[in-house]
Amino acid sequence: MNNLKIGLAQTRQTADFDANAETILRFLEQAADKDVQILCFPETQTVGYRVDIAETDAPCPVDKLNELHEKVANRCREFGMACILGTETPAAPDRSGKPYNSAIVINERGETLGVHHKTKLTPLDALAYSPGQSIDTYELFGVPVGVVICFEAFRFAETTAECVRQGARVVFHPQNNTTRPNDWKIPIHHAMITTRAAENTIWFASCNACLEPHQNSRSMVVAPDGRVHAQTELRQEELLVTDLDLSLATQAMFHFDMEDCADVLFADTVERDEFSSVL
Repeated sequence: MNNLKIGLAQTRQTADFDANAETILRFLEQAADKDVQILCFPETQTVGYRVDIAETDAPCPVDKLNELHEKVANRCREFGMACILGTETPAAPDRSGKPYNSAIVINERGETLGVHHKTKLTPLDALAYSPGQSIDTYELFGVPVGVVICFEAFRFAETTAECVRQGARVVFHPQNNTTRPNDWKIPIHHAMITTRAAENTIWFASCNACLEPHQNSRSMVVAPDGRVHAQTELRQEELLVTDLDLSLATQAMFHFDMEDCADVLFADTVERDEFSSVL
C-alpha cells in the first residue's frame, strides 16, 4: 500500500464518561463517512485525563471501559476502519492500584492488536498512573505503525526511534496538552512534533484534545521531510483527515542511508554525481 488515509479526532474531553463515549462514537461515524482508514483519538479520551480533567485518585471504571472498548471495536469492524483509542487500563496489583495511561490499537477487522501504556510520566502523571514498560509496533492495513503517548514522545526521542527500529512508517501520538496556561509551549511542542518526523524520515501524526481555554499544541500531521502536512486550529473540535504517501517514509535519517538522506536534504537542487564519490 502506497497511500493511507488517516484521521485525527481533536475532540472535547471531560470527566463525564458517557459524554466522552458519545463523542468517540460520533467521531467514528464522521471518520467512516470520510473513508478514513485509521482514526486516532487523544490521550485518555474515554475517561478524561487525570490531571485537571478527571480526579487523580478516581477508581478505574473497568466494566464501563471494557464495554466501551468492545463497542468501539465493533464499530471498527462495521466500518472496516482501524482505531487508536486513548484510554486507561487497570494496572497490576504491585502498581499501587494506579491505572495505566493507555492507547488501545484496534484493526480494521475489529480485533484488538495490543495496548500501549505510556512509559514516561510527568511528575503530575505519576500521581495518577503507573508507567508502562515497552514500545511496540502494530500492523494496520498492512502498514507498520507505532504509538507513543504525549510526554514520552515530546521529550524522549528514543521512544519514536524504537518504533522506527521495529519498522514503523507512521507513528501516532495521542496527547493531552490542554489543562494549564502554558501557551509559551505551543511553538516548542510543534517543533518537537516536526523533529520526530524529520529525524526518522517517517510520518508523525499527533492528536491533541480540544479544551477551553488552553490548548498548548495543535493536532498535526508532519511529513517525513519535516514539513507540516496538515494541522488543526487551536481550541476547536475538529476531525482532521489527510492522505499519506507512504513511499516518502523511507526511514533514511534513522538508518543514516547517505543516498536516501541526500534525497531528503537536497531534493532536486543537488545532482547525484556531485557526491557519488562518497557513496
